[in-house]
Amino acid sequence: MEQTMSDLGIWAVPLAILGGAIRVSTPFLFVSLGEVLTERSGRINLGLEGTLVFGAMSGYAIAFLTGSPWAGVLAAAAAGAFFGLIHGLICSLPRVNDIAIGIAMMILGMGLAFYFGKPFVQPVAPDLPAISFGWWSDLPQVRAALQVNVLFLIGGVAAFALWWMFRATRVGLIIRVVGDSTDAARAMGLRPALIRTLATAAGGAFAGVGGAYLSLYYPGSWNEGLSSGQGLMAVALVIFARWNPIACFGAALLFGGAGALGPALQSVGVSEGYYLYYAAPYVLTLGVLIATSSPRQAMTGAPGELSITK
Repeated sequence: MEQTMSDLGIWAVPLAILGGAIRVSTPFLFVSLGEVLTERSGRINLGLEGTLVFGAMSGYAIAFLTGSPWAGVLAAAAAGAFFGLIHGLICSLPRVNDIAIGIAMMILGMGLAFYFGKPFVQPVAPDLPAISFGWWSDLPQVRAALQVNVLFLIGGVAAFALWWMFRATRVGLIIRVVGDSTDAARAMGLRPALIRTLATAAGGAFAGVGGAYLSLYYPGSWNEGLSSGQGLMAVALVIFARWNPIACFGAALLFGGAGALGPALQSVGVSEGYYLYYAAPYVLTLGVLIATSSPRQAMTGAPGELSITK
């Protein structure tokens, strides 16, 4: 007789949340890593929501046209890098506000994605591959929960790579110096505007890959309501993680677990008030912002040149 999640007893909900956290956290992870890279250079990019959506559309379209999901991921990264580059170039101009430009880029990215993505709402693109870490179990629920997409693993490696880069490489030191003090960077012969622009472009590429995950794996389709504000929530996640890439990995899993709470409870038969649990990520975001709003704690570890620190 086929088993259901309720047959797993007390492990049913934790197992469902674990599987859901892995699936839901991947876009948070990539967008937050991109924002860490951008903010460490001294610039904030609130336009990553638009970059995420445009990356999702670009990745889905190219995957459908080429038949290759990895071509879609590369296209999404390129689209994200392009948006980041435009954002960086505009913010390099005198008397331009990073936050205002970010909001404008968010609206532009979403508008362009909705416009160019209309022909790809119905077509079906190939999905990204996943690795089954539950092969040892006879329970289909366990195998499904431990079905891990390759991009999640790549994101985990990228988090540790960025942490190492900031601590132990010349490139990481240059980004940190530019982010902490423009005057010190210029005294060292660096070009802060160029470095920030390149960091913003690289951050946009990360966000674009996060968008490709949404459209090519989970939920695995392209539509106009795909992101549900994940790009903006990732900015709060970065503050919560204190601009630490490894902490971003853990925070992304936390946000992902919150997003998986509703489906996990529904899988064990909890249906009353079911839709309220879908608000968990937004409540968590609000809680994080309140908890980190203390004047003494809010900007601990923040780059000195970041707009929100001034």
